[in-house]
Amino acid sequence: MMEQTPLIPKWHRELELFSGIKSLLILEGNVMDQYRYPTDGSVKQNTVLPLSGYLHTYFRDSGYDQIIFYSNLVGFVSPYDPDMLERYAALTETKIKNGAIPSEFKGNDANTAPNVIRRALGQQEAATVTVMEMASHYITTPERMDQQDVNSFNILLQSALSASLVRTTQGKKQNLLILLVNKLNDLPVWFYLNNPVCKVLTLEAPDREERKRFLEGENLAGFFSGTVYRREMPYYREHPEELDRLREKFVGLTEGLTFTELEEMRKLCRNEETSIHDLCKVVDLYKYGIKENPWSTLSVKSLKTAKRDFEKRIKGQDTALERTLDVVKRAVTGMNGLNSSNTGKPKGVLFYAGPTGTGKTETAKALAEKLFGDESNCIRFDMSEYGQSHSDQKLMGAPPGYVGYEAGGQLTNAVKKNPFCILLFDEIEKAHTSILDKFLQILEDGRMTDGQGNTVYFSECIIIFTSNLGIYVKDALGNREPNVTMDMPYKEVQTRVRTAIEDYFKLELGRPEILNRIGENIVVFDYIREDAARLILRAQTDKIISRLREQKNIRIRIEDHAYEGLEKAATFDLSNGGRGIGNQVESLMINPLSRWLFDHEITEDADLVIEAFETASNPPAIRCRIEGGEA
Repeated sequence: MMEQTPLIPKWHRELELFSGIKSLLILEGNVMDQYRYPTDGSVKQNTVLPLSGYLHTYFRDSGYDQIIFYSNLVGFVSPYDPDMLERYAALTETKIKNGAIPSEFKGNDANTAPNVIRRALGQQEAATVTVMEMASHYITTPERMDQQDVNSFNILLQSALSASLVRTTQGKKQNLLILLVNKLNDLPVWFYLNNPVCKVLTLEAPDREERKRFLEGENLAGFFSGTVYRREMPYYREHPEELDRLREKFVGLTEGLTFTELEEMRKLCRNEETSIHDLCKVVDLYKYGIKENPWSTLSVKSLKTAKRDFEKRIKGQDTALERTLDVVKRAVTGMNGLNSSNTGKPKGVLFYAGPTGTGKTETAKALAEKLFGDESNCIRFDMSEYGQSHSDQKLMGAPPGYVGYEAGGQLTNAVKKNPFCILLFDEIEKAHTSILDKFLQILEDGRMTDGQGNTVYFSECIIIFTSNLGIYVKDALGNREPNVTMDMPYKEVQTRVRTAIEDYFKLELGRPEILNRIGENIVVFDYIREDAARLILRAQTDKIISRLREQKNIRIRIEDHAYEGLEKAATFDLSNGGRGIGNQVESLMINPLSRWLFDHEITEDADLVIEAFETASNPPAIRCRIEGGEA
């Protein structure tokens, strides 16, 4: 069998290319991670090293005499070879104290870090690399630099511009200065922009191929205890396609994770004596901690009665309920995301559109109760509260240094607390466009980094947007006019609303990419038609009667002709949908009944008959009698 070629990351290849021609390298991004060293030196191939150890090994193997690391906390050190620090001290005319060369970053002393580095870069006796770690923390911000800060970076800049070449046994080597930063803009722009001797290298989280390589050969064995591996691996050798499927799923679920996190996940998997079959469950355990995953207990059988259960709460929306359940069934059967390379996306995405009061929010609550056992797992955000340009900070968390940073974001806090939920974003068109940008990342990657730097995962959520888009449109003069009406058949309502939504995102917002993330999951709710209105009214009156019986032992019967009068009045105007019927029930039944009970001093244990609803009186009243008594 041919030995596998080590996978060399892009930044390593750039390091090889530019370390020979540039004297200043800035490594930004994932600088606090560990990396798998890809070449054979005195270290074992594919050994995981912190970035400092990686750089030391690379430059030592490349023929450099000294690789020294500086931090403004301890000064200059050589943790991997103390002899290098002795030579560095001699060349830079400094002294070692307690295993380090103490040195401040700024000041007027000859032994401040920039002055020491200037001497190191300028000498021609030993090829030297000086790595400045945590360089993001040397100054407060580039916009708030004092003169000493400016002087320190100026000295570093001038030192790099005049750095010497040194003859070694492996040819001429450029003395190098390397800065490790979290973000490039942590440094003053003038330090690196249009700097001819500077090259910026970006260190990213491991890509798909690197994560896949993490699960091959000895690396895979390291995930499991010896007992588990010996017991279960023979089966997977006979069924390699099943092992490939597990690998692919693991690779998708770990999108965006660092090598350090993958290593920690490996240890967690081994310590928990996880079986090979349950490899991907360790991702949930690592991301969310010890939480019962309700998705793992759902089955196709549990959803058999879902539509019937939903119809008890939502009337006249057969198509919307079927489309909703299609998304849920994809999630339960593991079919969601099969057409995408990223399996970390949310479990499902739905865009509920349609007239007001047609059951959009109620459907989301019913879905939460069906999936997670409690409708409180439907976390609702009224997007009309997020219409300002800074609203994304309220939702996702303010960045460091800003008011509210410690509190975190309302959305990210909610998902960290309960990652298994329905996220309902009501009236999404009222949110500021900066928030829509955040949703793009959530819908595509299934994760978001909050203002505190914590990664929040949305891969176990169903995300539902609601909107009234498409009900009204603007005419040529900019006036608002109805786009759909109750006398239109549902098919026409559906077509008109979908078209208006597409026009809004493509033409008005100029953001077709948002529409693309939603895909074909736009669900249009129909108007509440007469048949559905009667069902809604019956359900609401039955609920009132049932609760009075359960809570007060007050038993109510409504005579047929009285109910006909209530039905006629409550369903006369259906423009406000089911919510309008609820308002009529409150006005025509609940208020008059509570008034009658109060006037007759009835608080419990009674049998009542409602003989008539006097809907025309002001306020509305009822005629009622005690069973066996008088009205």
